[in-house]
Amino acid sequence: MQPWPAPQASTSLDALPGKGQLPKVWDTATGSKVTVGSASGASIYVCGITPYDATHLGHAATYVGFDLLNRVWRDAGVEVDYVQNVTDVDDPLLERAAVTGETWQQLAAREIALFHRDMTALRVLPPQHYVGVVESIAIVVALIQKLQADGAAYDVDGDLYFAVGATAEFGSVSHDDRAVMLELFAERGGDPERPGKRDPLDSLLWRAERPGEPAWDAAIGRGRPGWHVECTAIALEYLEAPLSVQGGGRDLVFPHHEMCAAQGAVITGGPFARSYVHAGMVGYDGAKMSKSRGNLVFVSKLLSEGVDPMAIRLALLGHHYRSDWEYTQADLDSAAVRLEAWRAVTALPSGPAADGVLAAVRERLGDDLDAPGALAAIDDWAATALAGGGGDAAAPELVRAIADLLLGIAL
Repeated sequence: MQPWPAPQASTSLDALPGKGQLPKVWDTATGSKVTVGSASGASIYVCGITPYDATHLGHAATYVGFDLLNRVWRDAGVEVDYVQNVTDVDDPLLERAAVTGETWQQLAAREIALFHRDMTALRVLPPQHYVGVVESIAIVVALIQKLQADGAAYDVDGDLYFAVGATAEFGSVSHDDRAVMLELFAERGGDPERPGKRDPLDSLLWRAERPGEPAWDAAIGRGRPGWHVECTAIALEYLEAPLSVQGGGRDLVFPHHEMCAAQGAVITGGPFARSYVHAGMVGYDGAKMSKSRGNLVFVSKLLSEGVDPMAIRLALLGHHYRSDWEYTQADLDSAAVRLEAWRAVTALPSGPAADGVLAAVRERLGDDLDAPGALAAIDDWAATALAGGGGDAAAPELVRAIADLLLGIAL
């Protein structure tokens, strides 16, 4: 599957002077800031969309957050191998297709195309590998067979399950107690009450064919993948374990990333990822923005109303990627004002020297991707420039490049 196109540079500078630092980010598994990546490279797997209703601002905030990490790595001279999946066959997709009257394939194709347009508009760097589940059936089946060979998979009435007790790594990402795990598992697609399972927390690997549902022929029986195993399989197919980072929204910590970590540990005999990084939740009208609640603000709708995509991106960057926040029109209004000011100041023939701005933005982004702090550094420079301070003819273009290459903002 092809990703969206890479954004075109909006600056005359191919690269920024000097080199940035390896970033420290918050690792959910250790509960601390850790340095991610190395001079020899960085690998990241970010869980992608289930394409039945894309792209709301919660999605966009997550992908813009990990886009910052990608950009900081690149600024540090690190070669980045980035993989993102698309869950293009799953129960929510099938259910929505039944409601709309489309085939699930048509619905998936339409929403994937919309997601691509939104990511392009927001200038998110595309992954090197953009992989759908449907095209990865053979990869998933092969990994399930390895789990079977290791005694970590078993049959329940034709369905195959992953045995969480097969590895001591289970629980090492979330550190939730069992009662919390059971509650979250039931809320987030699990089936703890199913009879015949060895452990209520064991997760579905392969769903045997049901009437009217898509299925594929396989040595393990005709059926389709469960949710968690698809990401484990795709990640280990395209990246070498341990991954530098597995990332996604905070609602994926358990059970999704917990299951990936456990399955990956069984397969590789070591850690699946060195760090697990999670974005906060975006709310609207008093609750987390989610498809089930219907309290969604869509990027595509804002764009259709004529909102500048760079104002949308700035509105998202105005909040730390790990924070939970509630979207209001004021976020967009203040972002539009900031964007206008930045464009005005970088159009000036000169301004205050901007070397300090570059150092400050690099320092802020290197410390757990502190985008609000980085924006403030540019705001301070812009205020001085608009007040008539400085006479450095190269400064406006350098700030334009900082905004573009580090923050993804085209001025």
